Amino acid sequence: MNPSLYARRKASLSLAPQAGEAKAQIVVIGAGLTGLSAALHLAEAGHDVVVLDAHEPGWGASGRNGGQINPGLKTTPEQVMQDFGPERGAVLARRAWAAPDLVFDLIARHAIACDAVRSGTIRAATTAGQMAPLEALARQCVALGNQAECLTAEEIAQRSGTSLYHGGMIDRRGGQLDPLAYTRGLARAAMNAGARLHDRSAVSSISRSGEDWRVCTPGGTVRAKQIILATNGYAGPLLDRLRRSIVPVYSAIVASAPLPESMRAKILAQRESLYELGEITTYYRVDAEGCLLMGGRSASRDLQGAEAFPYLVARARRLWPELATLEWEAGWNGQLALTLDHYPHLHRPEPGLLACLGYNGRGVAMATLMGQNLAEMAQGGAALFPEIPIKPIPLHFAWKAGVVAGIMKGRIKDRLGL
Repeated sequence: MNPSLYARRKASLSLAPQAGEAKAQIVVIGAGLTGLSAALHLAEAGHDVVVLDAHEPGWGASGRNGGQINPGLKTTPEQVMQDFGPERGAVLARRAWAAPDLVFDLIARHAIACDAVRSGTIRAATTAGQMAPLEALARQCVALGNQAECLTAEEIAQRSGTSLYHGGMIDRRGGQLDPLAYTRGLARAAMNAGARLHDRSAVSSISRSGEDWRVCTPGGTVRAKQIILATNGYAGPLLDRLRRSIVPVYSAIVASAPLPESMRAKILAQRESLYELGEITTYYRVDAEGCLLMGGRSASRDLQGAEAFPYLVARARRLWPELATLEWEAGWNGQLALTLDHYPHLHRPEPGLLACLGYNGRGVAMATLMGQNLAEMAQGGAALFPEIPIKPIPLHFAWKAGVVAGIMKGRIKDRLGL
């Protein structure tokens, strides 16, 4: 398991690698939030499901992200309706902005202990020019039924404990949780519903065998009518063009020692989640134990320890100079999947083969929702997003250099207030 703060607290989950010859109706490849949500919803509907993961549930971004439950998509509801049409766009916007409802419902129904709290998500304006778009977004969110409102500079300073923001917007539908505990809770719920989960079971190949799919692992094979690929930012060579259709961007998090009581009363005292607007910015929250978790972009390689991410510590000290002597106990990073249009991508490359990936930094709520939608599609239901062909990104082999250039460009734009 990755060296995150969450992994230190993880509860045991007794699984075994896949072995021998097995059959199922549906095989889910990937035990992250997408795959486990799909498996849970399918198992609850009475389907025989096998879940395979190369590592263990929550090993990837699902178990090491910032723990923010953000409503909505990267684009605004109005833009969604422009991009997908008034009918489909309205359904998509409504379900995307209500996605936290699904997360909190699953947590309540399955008694998942993951320190979840519906405290709201704050978007913080780092420039004055960001306030007008935030005001428009707030109006659109209210029209969808969300409890959203703008915050003045004084109001956001009172909530965040820093005077560096020009204002913001809070959407009370959002919140926070321990993402690894949530992912493992979904795994237990799926198993309780009848799904069979196997860790340390990397899939080496998938192929057609008559009317079935044949899924091979180091320990054996599973035959099934359908496959759901749920590998997201860790999509590998199994379906190589899928891997090349997204940009795997690294994000990092540092976690502090528990804050002094005086600072816990000052920084997001109601345990709101906050992320800054701009090109290359940070996000943060205070968890149930009073630890401050600061996240942001990372170098495109595996790193660990708070000392590996000095810019996140420096940002915390810039926001709150009182934290100059605060100890930082952990630091880690990992990959998330970006798409060029900033929307999740749904694919059906062949009959009986479904895939979804690319949550663009909104994975907790959207991956849970899209897992549910994949389960609906596997049962003949409608796709939330249009099914599109897999389109590999040109010059994908140079993605690391492109990410570095993009970060540099973004930092310049942020400094200039563009």
